[in-house]
Amino acid sequence: MSNTRITIRPPADFDLARDVCSYGYFLLAPNHWDPDTRSLFRVLTLDAEPGTPAPASCRVTQNGSGLSARFDRSLTRAEQSQAREQIRRMLSLDTTEAEARDFHKVDQRWKKSGRARLFRSPTLFEDIVKTVTSCNVAWPSTITMNARLCEVLGGRSPSGGHAFPTPAKLARTRPASLRARCRVGYRDQRLVELAKLFRSGHIDEAWLSDPGTSDDDAFKFLLTLPGIGPYAAGNIMQLLGRFSRLALDTESVRHGKAVLGYTGTDRQILKHLEAHYEPFGDHKFRSYWFELWDFYEQKKGPAHTWDRETTGKTFTAALLKD
Repeated sequence: MSNTRITIRPPADFDLARDVCSYGYFLLAPNHWDPDTRSLFRVLTLDAEPGTPAPASCRVTQNGSGLSARFDRSLTRAEQSQAREQIRRMLSLDTTEAEARDFHKVDQRWKKSGRARLFRSPTLFEDIVKTVTSCNVAWPSTITMNARLCEVLGGRSPSGGHAFPTPAKLARTRPASLRARCRVGYRDQRLVELAKLFRSGHIDEAWLSDPGTSDDDAFKFLLTLPGIGPYAAGNIMQLLGRFSRLALDTESVRHGKAVLGYTGTDRQILKHLEAHYEPFGDHKFRSYWFELWDFYEQKKGPAHTWDRETTGKTFTAALLKD
């Protein structure tokens, strides 16, 4: 049987290069953006049968108004449906043109560029693990942790690519082994506990994503999870498509000083930042992030031109040099 190719029609304002290269996770394994072909490559974990993970590599490209995803093996109908769902989540295709226009009314700075969507992972589990591995650590270490998680614990596709670990696989891993082999440091026990919570159904993405669930309730729940503090919870909120919370850290303080001209202690600058983005309401994280991302691109050029192994490893404000 021939390898499967599926097509997806995105919103008319979708741009693959802009919308993939809109958030740092596009630089983390198993994601690989190819600047030359303007395509996204990664391995997706699909279930040929319930409980039987079957990785498949895919390359996503845009041709005119359509998206094409070509896989390295034949997919069943069920797998094709799963792949579409994962790609749609990854590319934030649920962000409609109307929602983008609503954001641009609130913050007109991004209307011309069309920025509104933020790249994320095919699953909430991967997003949360990536968030935990990005806390209290320099970006190059985050890159290493995610690469090792895929290489050590991820399944392999027919063409040899590594997938992101499944909750079941990570839940069965001893914390000491995780620390030694994947270099996750103190996060070892927390990552295993999070995987077990996903496996048990305690973390319910449907409930967290449901418009009927308030932002306050979703945020409070996230704070109950192991290893999730206010910064991590704020970041996971935007990965759920909830942009009413900020995720502020030392990078934000640098931004407040270097770009917005704030002075004072770190705590005072964080308060200034909260006040600065408050007028953007339910879109405040979008406004904050695109402002920060614009600074990075002014230093190193458009993100869709970044090579993962060079520029991609040094895009944080602390490492950017003229």
